[in-house]
Formats: sequence, structure tokens, C-alpha cells
Amino acid sequence: MSDLKTEEQVLTKEKLKLKKPAKYRVVILNDDYTPMEFVVWILRVVFYRTQVESEQIMLQAHTTGKALCGVYSHDIARTKVNETHMLAEEHGHPLHCQMEIEEGEES
Repeated sequence: MSDLKTEEQVLTKEKLKLKKPAKYRVVILNDDYTPMEFVVWILRVVFYRTQVESEQIMLQAHTTGKALCGVYSHDIARTKVNETHMLAEEHGHPLHCQMEIEEGEES
């Protein structure tokens, strides 16, 4: 019993560093076949952009080859990419978008 009193127990509180979840950019890619109006419609219904924002994003994709639709968590980004591809296929368009990890994020 005296051993218990003479020994000191030091409890250290371990701090867990929680890593922020990575963010993903959803980027729409330009092609020569998908009508501009369809791209604007996709940006409105899938990404909830305004008409003006949708037109600006579509024009950027048209002139530079790709444009940012938004930055999301992994699951939401994956869902938006899948929804875009599904709607494009249903309407017979080759529209494609992709996920890119946000700069400064680790994979």
C-alpha cells in the first residue's frame, strides 16, 4: 500500500490533431459537341448557380478548356460529377467534368 502512495502517476493528456477533410474542385471540361445551353442548364440544376454565373462558367470552359464549378467535400463532389455525367448521357451529350484535389490539400 505504501508503494501506491510513494509512486506518482503522471497522466499525460494526448492531443489528437484532427485533420481537416480534403476539399475537391469540380471542373467542367469543354467539348465541341455539347450545346452551350445544356452546359448552362447543368450548372443551374446540379451546381445551383445563377443564370449569370452559369453563363460565365460556361464561357470560361469554352474559351480556356475548363472551368471551376465549385469546391466540395469528397462525397458531394463525387455526387455532382456522377449527376452531371448521368444527365449528359441521358440527353446524348459527351459533357464531362472531373474532381481535382484543392491546392494545398493532401490526398
